[in-house]
Amino acid sequence: MPQPTLAALAEDLASGRTTARALAEACLDRIADPAGEGARAFVSVNREGALKAAQAQDELRQAGAAPSPFAGIPISVKDLFDVAGEVTAAGSKVLKDNAPATADAPAVARLRRAGFVLLGRNTMTEFAYSGLGMNPHYGHPRAPFERAEGGRVSGGSSSGGAVAVADGMAHAALGTDTGGSCRIPAAFCGITGYKPTASRVPREGAFPLSTTLDSIGPIARSVACCVALDAILSGSEPAPLAPRPVKGLRLLVPTTVALDGLDPEVAKAFEAAVEALAHAGAHIVSAPFPEFGEVATINSKGGFSAAESYAVHRRLLAEKADAYDPRVAGRIKRGAEQSAADYVELVAARRALVARAAARLAGFDALVMPTVAILPPRIADLATDDDAYGRANLLALRNPTLINMIDGCAISLPFPGAPVGLMLAGAPGTDQSLFAVAAGVEAALSA
Repeated sequence: MPQPTLAALAEDLASGRTTARALAEACLDRIADPAGEGARAFVSVNREGALKAAQAQDELRQAGAAPSPFAGIPISVKDLFDVAGEVTAAGSKVLKDNAPATADAPAVARLRRAGFVLLGRNTMTEFAYSGLGMNPHYGHPRAPFERAEGGRVSGGSSSGGAVAVADGMAHAALGTDTGGSCRIPAAFCGITGYKPTASRVPREGAFPLSTTLDSIGPIARSVACCVALDAILSGSEPAPLAPRPVKGLRLLVPTTVALDGLDPEVAKAFEAAVEALAHAGAHIVSAPFPEFGEVATINSKGGFSAAESYAVHRRLLAEKADAYDPRVAGRIKRGAEQSAADYVELVAARRALVARAAARLAGFDALVMPTVAILPPRIADLATDDDAYGRANLLALRNPTLINMIDGCAISLPFPGAPVGLMLAGAPGTDQSLFAVAAGVEAALSA
């Protein structure tokens, strides 16, 4: 049975068919189930606080004072967000002795003001620096499509959040996306993930990977869920979602990089989706996207993530290198290889890339590509093989990173029954129009 959307839960709360406390208890029971993924998907759970918050939202609703239709719905947050009174560990043991945060991150505060109930903190790749979602400190959350014999990765870096939403341990999750960290786990877990234009949601109070590329977005169960959460996170006025009819949409399939080396199952699912959209009346144009061909060269010295994370971590690495996941530490240390001149050139190259990509997108309603080029790898195949891990990580991150590099917005839609995502993307600042396109595509593909 499909998990409920935020709109369905809001209707159930408004009608009295359920209560916030009942929803919280059900989620908490799933988290605590020893046969489930709760121990791997969460680094901490605040059961008492969540139940108190849920009870408070029930009382507000009974008094006619619920702060939003979603008040009382249980959600979870990635371990890199400040939550007042909690340590922001960012999936690491390195920061575990830090003082607790004195205030909520703005994104967390906005969700609380809307009445969402925070259940706990989700497991993530240490310091958000991988697209696979494995974490040697807190465990490897397993994708829902295969859990026998160690299972498959759930995608990173917002791994625990996606597993929590897919398994009904939370009804949405707050994530971040620097090179696909909302979209990759959404694709691998069969749900929906949104990466906004980076400047759309305030990033204060979120432990940074790349101050240039980081963005904050939701992981949820539908386009409408992501739209509702994005309005809250961005401080926008909620507006009815009006799906664009697929007929007449101008969709660009980029033949540069994004379709290279696809797993056969991914290629087959993507081709079927494009064919269905064309049959529904979309104008599909397959054409080169030269800017995507430049990204690997621009990032050849580690790009923004290496340089900017090294600036954050270099003193910690000097003091506590042994406490890091070696795979993460190695990627961070690449930042030491960049000179100041390299970084200045990187900034200029990206600025030009963004401008040219936006001009190329001007004649289209959205880009369409597979979210991830590969199926989720088996955890056992990557656990001790660094070369296999490196190859899988690059392929997981490749397509989503293309959009972060052009400062775009993007959403990953699920294919029913397969750990494959369909990514729709737009130019910077086109979030609202992309939502309308995505809603239309979602409806057409589920018809």
